[in-house]
Amino acid sequence: MAILLYVHLEKTEPFLLEVEELPNVTDTLLIGKHPRRLDNKSVSYMRDDVNLVILPFSQISFLEVLPTGQEEDIFKPFRE
Repeated sequence: MAILLYVHLEKTEPFLLEVEELPNVTDTLLIGKHPRRLDNKSVSYMRDDVNLVILPFSQISFLEVLPTGQEEDIFKPFRE
């Protein structure tokens, strides 16, 4: 099952990326599929037909791991 990341690169707009597993601390590259904006449109600085991207971690500011739906089973001790 793919993990959905929200990738924040330096000085560019963030985008969504699907990865098979979370990166390790020893990784130097992030490899992911189907890059797209949050509204599912293509990323302005990538070609429309790109399906796989390889990014160096030196260019990534931070990553956000988006929920996949499996987290709903986790006990939440606070009220919503």
